[in-house]
Amino acid sequence: MLDFAKFTKYSKPGPRYTSYPTALEFSDSFGYDEYIQKLEQQDSSRPLSLYFHLPFCKNACYFCGCNVVFTSKEDKMLRYIDYLKRELKILSSHVNCNREVIQMHFGGGTPTFFSAAQLEEVIKEIKSFFPNFVKDAEVSCEIDPRHIDEDQMRVLAENGFNRVSFGIQDFNEKVQHAIHRIQPYEITKNAMDLARKYNMVSVNVDLIYGLPYQSLETFKETLALAITLDPDRFAVFNYAHVPWMKKTMRKIDETTLPLPDEKLRIMQETINFLTSNGYKMIGMDHFAKPEDELFKAIKKGELHRNFQGYTTKGGADLIGVGLTSIGEGVAHYAQNFKEMRDYEEAIDAGKLPFERGIVLNDDDQIRQYVIMELMSNFKLDIKRFEKLFNTSFKEYFADAIEALKPFEEDGLLTINDDFIECSETGTLLIRNIAMPFDAYMKKHAASSKTFSKTV
Repeated sequence: MLDFAKFTKYSKPGPRYTSYPTALEFSDSFGYDEYIQKLEQQDSSRPLSLYFHLPFCKNACYFCGCNVVFTSKEDKMLRYIDYLKRELKILSSHVNCNREVIQMHFGGGTPTFFSAAQLEEVIKEIKSFFPNFVKDAEVSCEIDPRHIDEDQMRVLAENGFNRVSFGIQDFNEKVQHAIHRIQPYEITKNAMDLARKYNMVSVNVDLIYGLPYQSLETFKETLALAITLDPDRFAVFNYAHVPWMKKTMRKIDETTLPLPDEKLRIMQETINFLTSNGYKMIGMDHFAKPEDELFKAIKKGELHRNFQGYTTKGGADLIGVGLTSIGEGVAHYAQNFKEMRDYEEAIDAGKLPFERGIVLNDDDQIRQYVIMELMSNFKLDIKRFEKLFNTSFKEYFADAIEALKPFEEDGLLTINDDFIECSETGTLLIRNIAMPFDAYMKKHAASSKTFSKTV
C-alpha cells in the first residue's frame, strides 16, 4: 500500500504541459507580421492538424477552465459561423491548404450546441478550403451528452468524424449539483448508444477527480457506472481549481474539495480499477484498451502530446481557428484573441485574429523535447536525445538531474546512462518530474496563483 501522506509533499502549483513553453510565456513580442511569415514559410510537405474552437455553452459548469461564451441566442451563433468562414478565407491566403490534413478537432464550449445544419455548414466550409483529408485522418468532436441528438451524430459521421469525447466528470448527484452540471446516467448512455449506432471508431469519456464532495467511495461508484458504457478510452483529469482565473470556480466551496492524500487515493484506485478491467494507462491521466493505437504508440515510444491531447499524429503543423484557439509550428506557438470583440475587429480588418505567441529558441526546443517525452511516454531515451541534439544530456541538465534525486530516492523514477524512467507511482506525479526541466519555473516559483496544484 502506498504511503499517500508521504507523497502529498509534492502537491504544489505546476503546469499541465499541453505546451512548452506554457501559454504563460506567450506575449505580443511575437508580432503579427512575424507570425504571418512563419505561416507562409511552413514546409508544405508537413501535414496539417486543424483545431476549431466553438465556444458557446448555455450554462456554466463551475469546474470548467475552458474559454466559453454563455448564450442561448441563435443570432450570436450564426454570427460566429460567418466570422469562422471569413477567418478561413484569410488563412487560405497565408497557408498552403492543399497540404494533407491528418487530424481535426472540434473543441469548446459545446460544439454540439450548434444544430446539425449549422455543424454541416461549418464542416463543408472547412473542407472547401482544406480538401485533402487523408483516409485515416483522426477527426474528433467534444460532446456534452446533454446536447446531442441523432441528427447531429449523423452529420458528424457522414462528414468523416470518427472519434467523439463525452464529458461525464462524475455521476454522483451531490457532486453534480455542486458543480452545476446535472447529467443522469441515462443521458450519457443515450449519447453512447448514438455514437455506437453511427460507428464511431473511438469513444472517449472524461472524468474529473478532486471535485467538491468527492471521496474515494463515491468515485468508485462513478467508475463502476462509467465502465458499463464500455468506452474505448478514459481521460481522468485532476481538477484544476484556479478561481483567480475563472470566476465561476468561486462558486465552489473550497472546504468541500478533497485533500491531496484523498485525491491520490482516488487516482490510485482509478488506475487499479481500469487496469483490472482491461485498460492500460497512456500518458498522464489517459487510459485505453490494449488494441488502441495510443497504446501501440506508447510501446514504441512514439506517443505525442499537443493542445488536442495525446495523439499518434506527430510531425504536423497545428492551425488553430476561432476564438482563443492555439496553433503550433515547428518553433512557434500562436494564440487567437480571447475576447469576441477583438476577434471580430481583426477579421473585419482583413487580418487573422492573432493576438500573441512565442518563438522557441534552441533551449526551448531542447527542453520541449524532454518534457513532452516524459509527459507522453513516462520515459526519456537519453541516447536518442543526445543523437538528436548533439548534446551531452548529463552536462546540459546537471541541475535537473540533481533536482530529481529526491524523486529517485522515493522510488518515483530511475536514472541511468540510457534512460529516465518513471515508476508506476511516479506516473501520478509526472508534472512534478517534468518541472525541473522547465527553465521558466524559477520566475513563477514565488506565486501560488499561477498554476493549479499537481496533486
